[in-house]
Amino acid sequence: MTLALDSALALLFLGLATWTIFARETFASVAGFLPYGLLLTAVWLRLAAIDVAMTEAAIGAGLTGVLLVGAAARLRSTEAAAAAERPRVLTRLLAAIVSIAVAGVVAVCVLLLPPSAPTLAPEVVANIAATGVGNPITAVLLSFRAMDTLLEAVVLLFALIGVWSLAPDRAWGGRPGPAPVSDPNGTLTYLARVLPPIGIVVAVYILWVGADDPGGKFQGATILAAMWLLVLMAGLADAPPVSGRGLRTGLIIGPAIFIAIGCLGAVTAGAFLAYPQGHAKLWIIVIEVALMPSLAITLVLLLVGAPQRAMT
Repeated sequence: MTLALDSALALLFLGLATWTIFARETFASVAGFLPYGLLLTAVWLRLAAIDVAMTEAAIGAGLTGVLLVGAAARLRSTEAAAAAERPRVLTRLLAAIVSIAVAGVVAVCVLLLPPSAPTLAPEVVANIAATGVGNPITAVLLSFRAMDTLLEAVVLLFALIGVWSLAPDRAWGGRPGPAPVSDPNGTLTYLARVLPPIGIVVAVYILWVGADDPGGKFQGATILAAMWLLVLMAGLADAPPVSGRGLRTGLIIGPAIFIAIGCLGAVTAGAFLAYPQGHAKLWIIVIEVALMPSLAITLVLLLVGAPQRAMT
């Protein structure tokens, strides 16, 4: 039964990946990508990587899928003209040769890897208990790979700045998205009134248990972002102007606290992003709590897009 399930997952996974690559229309390709991301979540679950599965469902299938749907909608008006401009046979032949060559080089590199690759796993296992964190994923991400985690949070801010830079001059600093229109008797409005309190509790719970069980800041932030987006979609609230000082403070407060704790570690523990002995879990939880709202705000603003309306 297990072999049959794994085989079915592998076949569906490869089939959706092939469809996503070879679909001629952008929207059809995106439609294949969404179940591909959800199926990849199931694959990670089969590998017992629950934290990775949660992140894939939230960021890979959820956030990325919505961004691609929005991009496909914007490109629909120009897609017919682009499809009519077919490349010449020589161009396609060269592209195929280059693709095969790159795939061959990658395959050779994989085959030439040493049988036992160098690893720091024994050192991690020997020292992970010092963090006091029961969830090994959280311990690795905020101890041994803390710099990578910090850069992941910062790069989202740079991505948001790139999105804002697409705003026309008249709307710079204004509100993103169209003006909200609310249907007080609609199902979406009802859900937007009922679900956010539940979602906030679930997000806080996932954040809190992330220190010792699957969960954490990224998963909790995605749930918070989804609740805020639900309110915006129902028209119960308007998107805030991107020039608001409170909004920008919320965006940077999480990474700023992360950097401040890193500098404190340089003074008290002898290295940037190191933690004083016996206090690692406390500082890891502080970082997680500080990052979650900043990540939630960033994700929402990435999805609603560049400012479109001048401040009134």
